[in-house]
Amino acid sequence: MARRDALRETLAKLIEPNGRLVWEVGSGHGHFLTAYASAHPDETCVGIDIASERIVRADLKRRRSQLDHLHFIRADAEDFLASMPEGARFTLIFVLFPDPWPKRRHHKNRIMTPQFLSDVAARSVKGANLYFRTDHEAYFREATRVLREHTDWIEAGEATLPFEEPTVFQKRAARYFTLVATRR
Repeated sequence: MARRDALRETLAKLIEPNGRLVWEVGSGHGHFLTAYASAHPDETCVGIDIASERIVRADLKRRRSQLDHLHFIRADAEDFLASMPEGARFTLIFVLFPDPWPKRRHHKNRIMTPQFLSDVAARSVKGANLYFRTDHEAYFREATRVLREHTDWIEAGEATLPFEEPTVFQKRAARYFTLVATRR
């Protein structure tokens, strides 16, 4: 696929072949990951989103903050995972306020699926943490069920993020739910 080949070339320039990275799926305008990268200058951080306009806005934040270890890339999660340098591994994964696809017929589009968890686990170091946060309670319950049934992940005890920078959606939410899992 030409799209994956181009993405593979881009990622080879940004991520060390055996590099360790922090990954945000659906980074939006980059508020959270820019703040995280600013506070963690020794970690390579990559945010992906499918909307070009969001990536442009996120990258503007990165450039203004002069964060060379932070990258925003237009890609979906499946293509990104398939295009990563072979030895690169995640140490932290953030999935913050993904589209809940609330209509039953659209549930197949939700990101927190057994296949996604398997694919991310295959690219994560042992002990890597995955942080999922949503304001959609039904999606939270479903994601928790899927995670608890998955053999590569174990639910962590305390459901807090290691770094707090409220996303746009978090600021709008009356309440939200957080799930933390650790790679076995």
